[in-house]
Amino acid sequence: MVEASELHGSFVLSSGATSSVYFDKFRFLTRPDLLRDVAHAVAELLAPGTALLGAPEGAAMLLVAAVSLDTGLPVAVVRRHAKEYGTRAQVEGDVPPGAVTTLVEDVSTTGQQVRRAADVLAGAGADVRKIVLAIDRGGADHLREAGYDVGAVAVLRPTD
Repeated sequence: MVEASELHGSFVLSSGATSSVYFDKFRFLTRPDLLRDVAHAVAELLAPGTALLGAPEGAAMLLVAAVSLDTGLPVAVVRRHAKEYGTRAQVEGDVPPGAVTTLVEDVSTTGQQVRRAADVLAGAGADVRKIVLAIDRGGADHLREAGYDVGAVAVLRPTD
C-alpha cells in the first residue's frame, strides 16, 4: 500500500500544508489486490464487538465497502451535508441505537473529516468505539486528543 501510493514532489495537503511526500490513496483503493490487503488489515483493527462500520463520504467509501465484504458487517456513510432532496439524510445506511461502530478512513493528516463523521454518527445513535486509518499522517494525534481510540495500518509522518 505504502510503496504503491507514495509520491515525491511538491504537494499541497488537505490541511493546506505543503509536503514533498504525498500518499495517493487511489493508487491502493483502485487496485483489487491492494484494496483486499488493506481491507483485511483494517478488519483486524476493528473495535471488539463492532456491529457497524462507518466512513465519511468520499474515497473512504471504497475502503469501507471492501472491509464490509471482508467482515460481513453493514455500513453507514456520513455525508458532508444532509441531502437537500429525497430522504434529506446525512447518514446513509441503518444505524441501530447503541451499535458498536468502527469508523474507517483512508489517509488522515488532520483527522477533521473523520472526526466530523464520528460526531454525526454518534448523534444518530451509534456508539463510536474506534477509528481505523489506512495511513496516519498525523490525524490520529488529533483524534486521540478528542478522546477517540485510533488504530492505523501504517503510520507515516514525513518531516516536511
